[in-house]
Parts: sequence; structure tokens; C-alpha cells
Amino acid sequence: MSDHLPLTPDQIATQAIEAAEAGAAILHLHARDPKDGRPTPDPEVFMQFLPRIKQQTDAVINITTGGGHNMTVQDRLAAPLKASPEMCSLNMGSMNFGLFPILAKYDQWKHDWEPAYLENSRDFIFRNTFKDIEYILKELGEGCGTRFEFECYDVGHLYTLAHFLERGLVKPPLFVQTIFGILGGIGAEPKNLMHMREVADRLFGDAYQWSILAAGRHQMGLATMGAVLGGNVRVGLEDSLYLGKGQLARTNAEQVAKIRRILAELSIDIATPAEARALLGLKGGDLVAF
Repeated sequence: MSDHLPLTPDQIATQAIEAAEAGAAILHLHARDPKDGRPTPDPEVFMQFLPRIKQQTDAVINITTGGGHNMTVQDRLAAPLKASPEMCSLNMGSMNFGLFPILAKYDQWKHDWEPAYLENSRDFIFRNTFKDIEYILKELGEGCGTRFEFECYDVGHLYTLAHFLERGLVKPPLFVQTIFGILGGIGAEPKNLMHMREVADRLFGDAYQWSILAAGRHQMGLATMGAVLGGNVRVGLEDSLYLGKGQLARTNAEQVAKIRRILAELSIDIATPAEARALLGLKGGDLVAF
């Protein structure tokens, strides 16, 4: 869908470094099979770009635990457990995750696996059970000192996170990423953003940092709205391929630079990596295993 999407370890490292130079304090990373771009949980692929990014930036490196179709929770944790990063994403509930509507928009594909992958999302449940979450919190959180970007795709996910907070299995400051516009999750509407913020305020009070991620064409608008309300923002080619209407973003850094310009015009400060570490209580880049 875009020739600009980074697929190889070298491309991922280059774009991550550029995004950090553009002002990103945290870099959220997935890996792909360099032969055909298929999502992979292989630790060896991650280790081809993680050390290079660490060597050339001070940004917080945040590895996915989400993975992709047909990956077990053990598959999804293989790279994080080897890398012991400062931060990982952690999805807060099982859900339908529908990517199949994209099939109607394209009739040509680079790789044979792509249309089948999208079609499979019609009958796919993205599994994140209470047991799965407990396992990740114990093995990665307790075991490695990794803290989490708690990805909340709907209001119920906030209550799930509150459940783990009440049990003492997660500890403040929580980094709560509210996600809008995924088919199967809450819609990308301003009223929904306000509702998610109100519920999070009620559940977590001053024990959390709020962040906003919106998919597709909603990326910049909802991120800006959330920032005006005091939130942090996440942008990148994982969530939108575009820089503006009809204009493909050539790099992740272009999207970072754009949201940074918008926030600067609104007199909203951008955190440095050191400030982000302090706000989120992270262990520091010297304690990772790459």
C-alpha cells in the first residue's frame, strides 16, 4: 500500500533514528521478515535493529507484545524477553481486529500473503485474556523490569487495567494509550475521545499519563485534540500511511515533525527522552539487554 513502509532491519533502524531526531521520545517497534515483509516475532530479526537504534539515539525503545495472526503469547514475548527493554506495549483485552475492509480498496498486492492476511482478520480474535496479561506482567514486567504502554481500544479495556491496578499487578505511573478508529474498537470521534479521558480520569486520577493514537485519516486531528486536553501523542506509519489528504508520508519522521509543528504552534512542549523516562518511571537505557 506504500513503498515508504520500512520492512528490512536496516530500513526500520534508519526510520526509527530519523523519528527520534525529529523529536520522538519513544519509539514503538515491530519486526518484519526482510524477505517478504510478513510480521515476525523472531528475536533475531529484532536484534538486527535494536542495538543500532540504541547506539544512535537516546529515545526510549518500546517493543510490541501484540505480534500478529497465529502468534501465541509465548511467540509474542520471545523478543521482549530477550531484549529486556524499558517499555513494551500491552493490549488490555481480546477483541475483533478487522483489517479486511481494506481489501475492497486495492486490486494489486506485492506479496501473496497480504490479501489472505487481511481476509483472515474477518474471522480473527486478537487474543489478550486475563491469563495472558497476567503472564506478560509477571514474565516481562516483574522478570525484566519492563514497564508498559497499556493499549486500550475501548472503554472496557480501561476497566481491565483498573482491575490489575487494584490487584497491585501494575503500579503507577501508568502509561495509558487510548486507541481510536480500529474496526472492533471504539470509533475515532471527538466525543469518544472525551469519554475515554473522563473514564480514565475517574479510574486512575493522577496515577497515569494519557496518550492518544488514532488510525488512518484521524491520526493528526485526534492527536491534536488530545494534546490540547493535556495528553501525549503517538503517530507513525503503523497507524496511518499518510501525511495529509492524498499524500503518502515518506517516513515516520515526517509524521513526527508534522505533529511537533502543530503542537509548537499551540505552545505545547515536547518531552525529551530523559523527561519521558522520569514521567513514566522507566529503568533507563543502560539496563536493557541489547
